Amino acid sequence: MTRRNADGAGGAGSAALFGEVLRHYREAALLTQEALAREIPCDRSQVAKIEAGTRVPSDQFAKRCDEVLDTGGVLTRMWGKIDWYPAVQHPDWFERRVEMDSVAVGLREYQEQVIPGLLQTPAYAHALFSQVLTGDEAEERVRARMSRQPRFLADGGPLYVAVLDESCLRNAVGSPEVMRDQCAHLLSVARRPNIRIQVVPANLYGLIRPKVSMSLIDLPGERWVYSESQHSGHFNNDPTVYTRDSQTYDVLRADIPSARESAALIGDVMEGYERHGQVRDELGDLDQEQLQRQRRRQLHRNRPRYPRRRPRAGQQEP
Repeated sequence: MTRRNADGAGGAGSAALFGEVLRHYREAALLTQEALAREIPCDRSQVAKIEAGTRVPSDQFAKRCDEVLDTGGVLTRMWGKIDWYPAVQHPDWFERRVEMDSVAVGLREYQEQVIPGLLQTPAYAHALFSQVLTGDEAEERVRARMSRQPRFLADGGPLYVAVLDESCLRNAVGSPEVMRDQCAHLLSVARRPNIRIQVVPANLYGLIRPKVSMSLIDLPGERWVYSESQHSGHFNNDPTVYTRDSQTYDVLRADIPSARESAALIGDVMEGYERHGQVRDELGDLDQEQLQRQRRRQLHRNRPRYPRRRPRAGQQEP
């Protein structure tokens, strides 16, 4: 069990209070949950769960609600004062990594296939965990993952450099909306002075990459290399291993697009997901229209047919 000590209020009660305040401003603006979700944008169920105090909102969600509902920044200020994760449960094999994150003075990561946990949105994390877990267990894992982020996203947080293989952006998780919001989140957090995100383009040849996703963790007086297999974490503090992997990492960073150039690539990918979602909605509307036409034709064919009276020879029709 990992517990965050903070000056903010306890997570459960404050989450419910945040939800009540959000509902108050939404209803004052005469918006339904669905209408607010369209403005964020997100799924209506996400708004419903946040209002019920059962899902943790992101800071970007709070900021966007302030803009849409014209609250004067009330929700963003509330979000910053709440200790959203007073007590969470991590997998046993991951507890040691969580403890390192809590005291790290620097973190450099290389990631393939999926967005690193420290950069995931709640919706993205939920979509990932829902592939293998259900119900409360998935929600608990999402809360645990989100609990690691505030220290790195806070003002004055430790240096965090993330090098993402392009596959992290291209592997579809959840839905086009989830991926669009995830890309938007990357662009947002990358503006923080302690965070840099670079992308390794898929079409860039001749690069020397780490053999697996890995983290280079700088602790006070210690340096560790961390990697994962499916259900376990692997730690190595051999100075030779750290030096070798650190050199591979730094050379890769030098050979790929800068953080600014990578932001442009992330923006292009985000626009692609947005277009995909719009096309899907348009196709959905078209499918509904075609279905209605088919039903009308079916009804027309199934109507009872009455024989038409034909006049006898020599008679005229009335």
